[in-house]
Amino acid sequence: MDAFKLMKELRMNYEQEVYYLPKETGLSLIESTAQDDSRISAKCRDAKAEDLWSLTSFFGYSTQTFVLAVNLLDRFLAMMRIQQKHLSCVSLSCLHMAAKVTEEECNLTPTDELIRIGQCRFTVSDLGRMEKIITEKLNFKSKAITALTFLHLYHQITLSHSTARKETLSLEKLEAQLKACLCRISFSKAKPSVLAFSLLRQEIEAIQSEDMLEIAYHIQRHLKIADSELLLWSGRVAQCLSDYASPECSKPNHRKLQWIVSRRTAQNLHSYRSIPELPTIPEGCWDESESEDSCEDVMSSGEESLSSSLGSDAEGPFFPLHLRRQKHGQHLLA
Repeated sequence: MDAFKLMKELRMNYEQEVYYLPKETGLSLIESTAQDDSRISAKCRDAKAEDLWSLTSFFGYSTQTFVLAVNLLDRFLAMMRIQQKHLSCVSLSCLHMAAKVTEEECNLTPTDELIRIGQCRFTVSDLGRMEKIITEKLNFKSKAITALTFLHLYHQITLSHSTARKETLSLEKLEAQLKACLCRISFSKAKPSVLAFSLLRQEIEAIQSEDMLEIAYHIQRHLKIADSELLLWSGRVAQCLSDYASPECSKPNHRKLQWIVSRRTAQNLHSYRSIPELPTIPEGCWDESESEDSCEDVMSSGEESLSSSLGSDAEGPFFPLHLRRQKHGQHLLA
């Protein structure tokens, strides 16, 4: 896409982003709710956002699915005052709705599996009814303009104009940092265009590219983003990522997700292992010991895959370098 079309699309999304924002009054009510209240508090909401992050990673869904799910969740919670006991159904419905929009049909997780892996106590019918309610309340059709929308456009525009090496500005890193921010309800009050631009500016400053900084300045002028607004959210983004890189920070717990196997299924799996004799396996295929352990692998594969499903976002090169070095130094001293 040429530069003119990119800037035109950027402006169009900027003008329409207001229609996909959660109501600020509703978000403020959530933030002011006490944790021991039966209504949704900020801590409850943030915990569910982290659960959505874990589930999208576990099922191999895209960042787009996670961001859209959080957008739907925030917009619904800011509009409807619901009780904590209904929050799991609402959040999982938002994830399922988002996945149906952004993922290939062949990659969609069956609804009953989604409920089981999410360890929820409602039925497929309950999920369907909740999706219908959310769709009607939000007038949801097939899209939403989110911070990820702008992050992708900013990234494309910056690389299309920059003479620096393209791999220095990592979209994967920017997406990981956006996901960390969206796990805090305070960032739901930011305009998506400003939140994404704050992330972009911080990363460009980190890689010290004068060329890209000039491009970012032109983007800011084109969208008329005020310096004061940018300064406010840039500071909050920097603090969030600094906190998130800290070992004391609570991160999405993918270990809470486990395969739930019924007693009958477990007995069947166990009986397969106790077959007295197996046909001879030709040379070049699995050996005998592998075939004997195959059912055990099936039983444990869910937990093993979960152990590696997250961590790349929270660890690795996606968060402030000096904090990761500090953490490494503390580990060596210990």
